[in-house]
Amino acid sequence: MKRIPRLLVGLCLASLSAVAAAAPLLNVSYDVARNLYRDLNPAFAADWQAKTGQSISIEQSHGGSSKQARSVIDGLQADVVTMNNPLDIDAIAKAGLISGNWAQRLPNRASPSWSPILFIVRKNNPKHIRDWDDLVKPGVAAIIPNPKTSGNGRYSYLGAWEYALRKNNGDEAQARSFVTALFRNVPVLDTGGRGATTTFVQRGIGDVLLTFENEIRLIQNEFGKDGFEVIVPSLTVRADNPVAVVERYAQKKGNEKLARAYLDYHYSSAGQDLIARNDLRPIDEAVLKKYAERFPAVNTFSVEQRYGSWSAAQAKHFADGGLFDQIYAQR
Repeated sequence: MKRIPRLLVGLCLASLSAVAAAAPLLNVSYDVARNLYRDLNPAFAADWQAKTGQSISIEQSHGGSSKQARSVIDGLQADVVTMNNPLDIDAIAKAGLISGNWAQRLPNRASPSWSPILFIVRKNNPKHIRDWDDLVKPGVAAIIPNPKTSGNGRYSYLGAWEYALRKNNGDEAQARSFVTALFRNVPVLDTGGRGATTTFVQRGIGDVLLTFENEIRLIQNEFGKDGFEVIVPSLTVRADNPVAVVERYAQKKGNEKLARAYLDYHYSSAGQDLIARNDLRPIDEAVLKKYAERFPAVNTFSVEQRYGSWSAAQAKHFADGGLFDQIYAQR
């Protein structure tokens, strides 16, 4: 039998390896990150090809963050998850698909960006909404997605709770009463932030939408700044956007190295610039300063500061039978 030269064998194996590694990278993400990844994915693909010579494709899946996490746990083979809530990545880790120490594997607890919850109202602000107190007034309809399925909804709920708690000197009964009144004014609970935007903007339901700052800018860009006004409440919640490699699936698909490089790109100067240009707040202070005019000053708190961990907040407020379930049953 004629022997194949070793060099030729090596080239063939290298070619096969490149083809195997070129399986589409799947990023399972939260609902209102669509525009960011329309920009970041081709930028990363071009950067990867320039560095390695390999052409890659990246696929996206978007939805309410908790629903997305559930899909991954149930078998959606994500290479990476990019969420707006660490609790959802913790759930995937508990299912054995991600290392338990995922938050220590990248800077800023694996969150390359963050966004506050702000309010958006209709032109001329006909209900005169300026702060959280205005959301519980009779006749005001507030659009908030379901806190059981949406990170957006959880952050909005906790923002309202913390505002009421501070206003009432830590009285939890008063906070509960305030949030109950707020959800009496919520006419529909969409499963995710994008659905809530559709309800408010396209269906014309509600007087105010609570959502992430980047989603508000998207609404203004798509539907016109003249039709809406942005309200920065006196206190709001900081939503960090954590990311992680889903090691079980990425390894199975031969994509782990690519997946890690993809997440590293979020922290690069180019990645941080794209994050800022898509109205998410970058963690790189130099990039944040460069785009300072996009980001008004906000008075924020973090869930970790208030509760010690997202797990503690979840157990108290959003677990089955928790405070949100009790509040919603009383509305």
